Amino acid sequence: MTVREVEHDITIDAPAAEVYRLIADVENWPRIFPPTVHVDHVEKGEREERIRIWATANGEAKNWTSRRTLDPEALRITFRQEVPAAPVAQMGGTWVIEALDARRCRVRLLHDYRAVDDDPDKLAWIDRAVDRNSRSELDALKANVELATGSAELTLSFEDSVTINGSAKDVYDFINEAQHWKQRLPHVAQVDLREDTPGLQILRMDTLTKDGSSHTTESVRVCFPHHRIAYKQTTLPALMKLHTGYWHLVEDADGVTTATSQHTVILNAGNIPAILGADADVRDAREFIRNALGTNSRATLGYAREYAEKARP
Repeated sequence: MTVREVEHDITIDAPAAEVYRLIADVENWPRIFPPTVHVDHVEKGEREERIRIWATANGEAKNWTSRRTLDPEALRITFRQEVPAAPVAQMGGTWVIEALDARRCRVRLLHDYRAVDDDPDKLAWIDRAVDRNSRSELDALKANVELATGSAELTLSFEDSVTINGSAKDVYDFINEAQHWKQRLPHVAQVDLREDTPGLQILRMDTLTKDGSSHTTESVRVCFPHHRIAYKQTTLPALMKLHTGYWHLVEDADGVTTATSQHTVILNAGNIPAILGADADVRDAREFIRNALGTNSRATLGYAREYAEKARP
């Protein structure tokens, strides 16, 4: 049995306790760590918890459940996957945050893992995934912590909601069945949907904005019938560094559904002049993104409402 043990580390210009708190709060991981699409709690205690993670590895979407032990005094978090996704046979590790002084710390990310059947090719695949994701996670953690105070104006979150006289299931079906969006949504020019694992989708599409321009995006979507679809874009328009969001559906006792589209975006400030013009600033970019994403989301919700209300008995 071949168990690989590896370590990655990075120095961050932030207090150790602040970095620990950021890692401990898994609900924000999709905004912090590039591979992570969605995380939720299965069980949550004071020191012990079970979490479900959906993430990409070497371009493939994977999901697993992990147990974590939190030690805020020692600034350590240990984790172990319960049922790893193939080709991983076992996977675990530890986050270790070490204070260098009052304002800097060293973060060590330890992993131990084994491949299914101890296959050397599978082990090499895991080596690449762990190395790529660990470096990406630590770089993103460093950037997120160090730029937190200065990047507030580059981050925006917003949502749009509609009331639908139809079932949440029918609304969910419309949003879930994105392979039909080219025929159903005028702002979608091309679409490709893959769902090798039920409820875990890779959606690639060409979307038209209100000014007639087109951009290609790719997203990983995590689907929870019939109330929620969370997603993270892995191929982004030039004006964004990050885009996550979700569709959330709530049906009341009368069969009326409130459908909400939520977006969180981090702007790519360096691309604002090239995209919006030399005189454009962050405020212009925020307004542009809010209008572009909001217009398309409201259009999708409008067509979903028409679909669901027609389907109502």
